[in-house]
Amino acid sequence: MLRCSGLRKAFGATQALAGVDLAVEAGQVLALVGENGAGKSTLIKVLTGAHACDAGTMLLAGRPYAPTGPVDARNLGVAVVYQELTICRHLTVAENIVLGACPQRFGVIDRQRRDAMASAALAQLGIDLPLVARCGSLSVAQQQLVEIARALATTAEPNAEPASASPAPPAPSPRLQAPRLLILDEPTSSLTAADVGRLLAVIRRVAAAGAAVVFISHALEECREIAEQVCVLRDGASVLRGNLAEIDDAAMIRAMVGRSVDDLYPRPPRAAGSVALRCVQVAGEVLPRDASLEVRHGEVVGLYGLVGSGRTELLRVLFGLDRAVAGQVELEPKTEHPVVAASPITTPSPQTRLAQGMALLSEDRKAEGLCLGRSLADNLLLTRPGPACWNGSSWLPWLPTAARRIANGWIARFAIKARHGDQAVQELSGGNQQKVALARILHHGARILLLDEPTRGVDVAAKAAIYQVIGEQAAAGKAVVVVSSYLPELLGICDRIAVMRRGVLGAARPVAAWQPADLLAEALG
Repeated sequence: MLRCSGLRKAFGATQALAGVDLAVEAGQVLALVGENGAGKSTLIKVLTGAHACDAGTMLLAGRPYAPTGPVDARNLGVAVVYQELTICRHLTVAENIVLGACPQRFGVIDRQRRDAMASAALAQLGIDLPLVARCGSLSVAQQQLVEIARALATTAEPNAEPASASPAPPAPSPRLQAPRLLILDEPTSSLTAADVGRLLAVIRRVAAAGAAVVFISHALEECREIAEQVCVLRDGASVLRGNLAEIDDAAMIRAMVGRSVDDLYPRPPRAAGSVALRCVQVAGEVLPRDASLEVRHGEVVGLYGLVGSGRTELLRVLFGLDRAVAGQVELEPKTEHPVVAASPITTPSPQTRLAQGMALLSEDRKAEGLCLGRSLADNLLLTRPGPACWNGSSWLPWLPTAARRIANGWIARFAIKARHGDQAVQELSGGNQQKVALARILHHGARILLLDEPTRGVDVAAKAAIYQVIGEQAAAGKAVVVVSSYLPELLGICDRIAVMRRGVLGAARPVAAWQPADLLAEALG
């Protein structure tokens, strides 16, 4: 279905693609893997017409393929779900799903057919979302499901002609067609295990209908579950291709990073100390409904649950982004036994929480975690600019040289693929943006770290580095709370895990007391 040979693309002196060869047949799933910055996002943009390649050839269904833009690619049967969400937050679920292909009747939006198309796309995914809900009110995981539904709902017929051809009249009832080529960039990064299972089932159905699927993921076990072939990118070139069943994980990782990753879940020695954070019967305006938890210095506590269970909302309430309506939150409590306040609690502002030594890594780095148009240095020093204003003897306005020096230190520590500290964050790959967001809260020097999906969109080697940093922070006496939908991650790095179900947080138990099936059963209730 798709064959690419010798694809090259440069941006100035940066060679983003340096010779990519890949092939995926109709009805087949190809796993495309590689480090952050390996060229996967650039390749997607070339395949979808957002960028024109400088050299190389592409064939789609045996015919030369050179889309003039994303609309042309979509009309030729190519659908894509990007890692970075492209949801219109002010539009409804139905409006987002049919965006760009909204059915009309006599020049007016046909709302009945629009809603039917949206419902059919959601039904294929096996999810139930209110069509009239504003997407800005949904969780990141729910927004990602809406993106996938859009790819299924707005793709042209498999025998579609280029965009210049006259469109066929609309069918009297919605009938979703499998795209010729479906590209999924980290589609499971914000999904729970149950949602991942449903999505993989959808991908199998799409492939069975004759589509070729390019599945991009850092979760190698998901690649093995869904894909038959694999293509590994490193430094913009395809360095390993073949039958996935014949290539082990170690070989793929070596091809991705040029070395082996011996210990994916490092655990530096640490011991739990005094209570750093205590919340008792905390409730938000909607979620959570009842959350009680103690986190001690020197430990990592994980929070697991289904999408919409209230994990993210709990972190937002603790940090002051959302209002608490009941319960008690204490930092560095002086008493051993909690006391619930008789009156509604006052929610401190995020600025107060930062000053108290608490920091939050948002699951939505694009909307909340980073200033994308600003430089790495600006983002890293955003909440603690002081080190860039001290010349050794007096306080001065912003010192660019000092800011660059600090930024370059974090770039080296996290192996961020960037030219320098003055580069705009929006120019980085999604995984490297995530490293910048994490480095920012570590630079702040907080004692209590709230990490919401800290390895979302991050490659295997970078995950191991982030796990090492989390372990080092706990070993240094900091209290760490990790929200994650990836069970191996929680079981690998946490000391205790608690499960959130329908807004109610269960008791945190030692990690040795949990099995993956137990966690999932607890979350499902």
